[in-house]
Amino acid sequence: MKNIKAIAVLCAILPVAAFAQTNTPRVDQREARQEARIDQGAASGSLTQREAARLDRGQQRVDNIESRAKSDGVVTGQERKRLDHAQNVQNRHIRAEKHDRQHDYNHDGRKDRPHRRN
Repeated sequence: MKNIKAIAVLCAILPVAAFAQTNTPRVDQREARQEARIDQGAASGSLTQREAARLDRGQQRVDNIESRAKSDGVVTGQERKRLDHAQNVQNRHIRAEKHDRQHDYNHDGRKDRPHRRN
């Protein structure tokens, strides 16, 4: 009877312990904020369609790195560093694309040219 209770307790605890080690809330929150920045830039016109698509592919790469890190059930410190680095790179790309003076304010799929002053 003791063994059955011990086995039941272990069966209840092990999945929770495994989930706790693969939990990456900071990564998920940062990923959501970066995706929101991309969506906002596309909606406002500060990102062209091509730039937004490129940035979305970059976000997908970060998501793939996260999935590979979680695949064995443990996200190690080195994997967390790699994730953090990938998100830092993506953050720089988002900022650069949003502030590069290429705009699509009328959402026609072509870059709008800035008006020249004479």
